[in-house]
Amino acid sequence: MSKKLAKRTHTCGELRLENNGEKVTLMGWVDRQRDHGGIIFIDLRDRYGKTQVVFNPDAGDIYKNGKSLRSEFVIAVHGFVEKRPDDMLNESIDTGQIEVVAEELEVLNSAKTPPFEIDDDIDVSEEIRLKYRYIDLRRSMMQYNLILRHRMAQLARRYFDEKKFVEIETPMLMRSTPEGARDYLVPSRVQNGKFYALPQSPQTYKQLLMVSGFDRYFQIVKCFRDEDLRADRQPEFTQIDVEMSFVSEEDIYAMVEGLMDQYMDQILNIKLSTPIQRLSWAEATEKYGTDKPDLRFGMALCELNDLVASCEFKVFTDCVAADGAVKGICVPDAAKYSRKQQDILIDFAKKSGAKGLVPIKIEDNDWQSNLNKFFSIETRQKIIERMGAQPGDLLLIVADERSRCNNVLGSLRLRVAQDEGMIKEDQYAILWVTDFPLLEYDEEEKRYVARHHPFTSPKDEDLHIIDTDPGAVRAKAYDLVLNGTEIAGGSIRIYKKELQQKMFQLLNISEEEANNKFGFLMDAFEYGAPPHGGIAFGFDRMAMLFSGRKSIRDVIAFPKTSSAISLMDKAPSTVSVKQLKELGIKLTI
Repeated sequence: MSKKLAKRTHTCGELRLENNGEKVTLMGWVDRQRDHGGIIFIDLRDRYGKTQVVFNPDAGDIYKNGKSLRSEFVIAVHGFVEKRPDDMLNESIDTGQIEVVAEELEVLNSAKTPPFEIDDDIDVSEEIRLKYRYIDLRRSMMQYNLILRHRMAQLARRYFDEKKFVEIETPMLMRSTPEGARDYLVPSRVQNGKFYALPQSPQTYKQLLMVSGFDRYFQIVKCFRDEDLRADRQPEFTQIDVEMSFVSEEDIYAMVEGLMDQYMDQILNIKLSTPIQRLSWAEATEKYGTDKPDLRFGMALCELNDLVASCEFKVFTDCVAADGAVKGICVPDAAKYSRKQQDILIDFAKKSGAKGLVPIKIEDNDWQSNLNKFFSIETRQKIIERMGAQPGDLLLIVADERSRCNNVLGSLRLRVAQDEGMIKEDQYAILWVTDFPLLEYDEEEKRYVARHHPFTSPKDEDLHIIDTDPGAVRAKAYDLVLNGTEIAGGSIRIYKKELQQKMFQLLNISEEEANNKFGFLMDAFEYGAPPHGGIAFGFDRMAMLFSGRKSIRDVIAFPKTSSAISLMDKAPSTVSVKQLKELGIKLTI
């Protein structure tokens, strides 16, 4: 439309009143056009902000060309900065005191009408947003999320560099050693009939780096797991991976808390209180029904076994006699719940695995329940006192096998807190969960499996029972939990071949299988492996929580759906017969 303009002089979020009178060139996207009685106003947008551009009727062709602009056209505008009239200031944007009066215009590219408005408050399905992700990423909220993620990555790199950590890349193509989630397999054309695996984590490599003498390693690394997806899972995800030699759990805690202190301060402007609160796995599951409790609200689980063991309510007495647990939560000001509301909670508890749920209203310092006849007044009063109930509260009690009872009440606690608005979104509650069980018994496979991974070290004080009672052995393992979400997990590692072999035996991994999968690591242990341990941060999850999002898809530039599909580029896709033939693969489906 006019001569080609010089390069950009300023961004669309940069100009201020002190630039008044300057000649500038801006480039960006047309956010919207407004015609006010002959004068054309354009809001020009880039990732830095918006600037109002004015096309006056006496500007000739520039005015006519400005009138033809449409949303999402990419343009360059040359003009002079002018102070806005006092009655036209826009306090909602940083450039709201000025505007640019256009003297030259170049349309760098026209644009079709986008499938949805570039607005943070759009009401459009996530499927459409993901299909047109390149348009969705123009929204300021999405750009904020990715810029915040960038800041988090740079902060981590600076922190670990200052602490003398070395960033080392580990292979993306590795040996398949499935133990947990399924591997993503990559066929080899050169070694026909053989496969690489994409790493679920760099676990064995970082341990080998410790054997190599790099006593402080970190990496911001892509990992891959072929597992069922949900809001905080993706088939490919990012970890901040960390490993240290010659350390104990306390050294790991101190290092992590230093990083979290910087994140809370620089990202959230919150002062972190250290040392961070700790709960053992046993305490967390007994008190909150989960090993990742949300501590932004109360309603801790309360055990009632001793109080109901001799009552006349058979459901409770039979449960106690069978070494089960009778436990409950007290929901403040919920005696107002209707029968229908209580039935919804009962149905939720059953779907969570419970045989049933007993709701009891508290009114006039006593139960309002048809179960009163099974309990003496003394027992009812003791239960009220133990659960800290007040008139108007609602008791929700479950009697079941202990772990199931805890799990159900943990889920119910979270459900009720969400329904009742107890969770304050601007609060951050962080804690360590420690002393996990080393193993858990898989009823389906009829064997023990590692709760974390096979390289986790058992507690020294529990080694004497590793042969006689392996299920009771605790691990030198720890998780960091923020607002009910696990954001980091790690352990002190096994570094002696003999103990690692014992661990494989407990997991029913034969010597042949162990040598086949992990022989290179076992060999390395024979050449002087130092004591070592580490942790891996779920980088996507942290970015999600720090940005106030509900899904990690909102903090990943090009995520997959819950069905592991990329709606934008249609991955995964079929490949040609020629490609399959080169790889020696024949499809059977």
